[in-house]
Amino acid sequence: MDTTTPSAITTGDGVRIGYRLDGEPDRPVLVLANSIGTDLHMWDGQVPALSDHFRLLRYDARGHGTSDVPSGPYSLDRLGRDVVELLDALDLPRVHVLGLSLGGMVAQWLGIHAPDRVDRLVLANTAAYLGPPDQWDRPIADLLAAPDMRATAEVFLHNWFPARMLQDEVVEGFRRTLLATRREGVAGSWAAVRDYDLRRTATLIRSPTLVIAGEHDTVTSAGHGQELAAIIPGARYTEMPVMHLTNVERPAEFVDAVVEFLSERP
Repeated sequence: MDTTTPSAITTGDGVRIGYRLDGEPDRPVLVLANSIGTDLHMWDGQVPALSDHFRLLRYDARGHGTSDVPSGPYSLDRLGRDVVELLDALDLPRVHVLGLSLGGMVAQWLGIHAPDRVDRLVLANTAAYLGPPDQWDRPIADLLAAPDMRATAEVFLHNWFPARMLQDEVVEGFRRTLLATRREGVAGSWAAVRDYDLRRTATLIRSPTLVIAGEHDTVTSAGHGQELAAIIPGARYTEMPVMHLTNVERPAEFVDAVVEFLSERP
């Protein structure tokens, strides 16, 4: 497996976006888009299996990991354009996109607003809408007023993983990432979730799409996944007995579903 060192681009609004490429250059490119509170390493466990089939492009969303952390609210439009600018900088005209949670929202945006850049979509543990918007105002204000990320990190972990996994080493890695993430990045990303609504426009997605949901997900429920699959023309739906980070809780089943879908002939 050919692996590049992490690198970065600078977007049109002056924000540094860190990224990493893994896998052989002659394979189809699969972009991996992250959830809030994680960085590109949330996919580490899937890289060996996925890179047998794809050239993987992972990136840190603005506000996370090695990317810059601009203050103030972010928008889904800006998060989507970050990916388009990354594809442009790397001269990647057309890719598959796999996004989980906020990454799945960004993937939907790409399918709607940059359809010529997207071959197939996998939308995992995500939704077309997570309203009402005002439910996000208090968490954003409380986080920005908090002394650090400790309390928020524990809420995230309890929403992401079943109790039996909370002391696992893999979860400790996610805890460390959360504690190292700046509050402004999480709050800015929450604002993007607060302000988005793709329930009408997701019907414009024409890329073949697989929606993956978690039976026990309390962040983006199975109902959200079913609604999304019903909105997108021809979308397939699969549900797994998991919480929010399906790729971590059921990695083998997750990878199998992704590879099977993305490798189908038209």
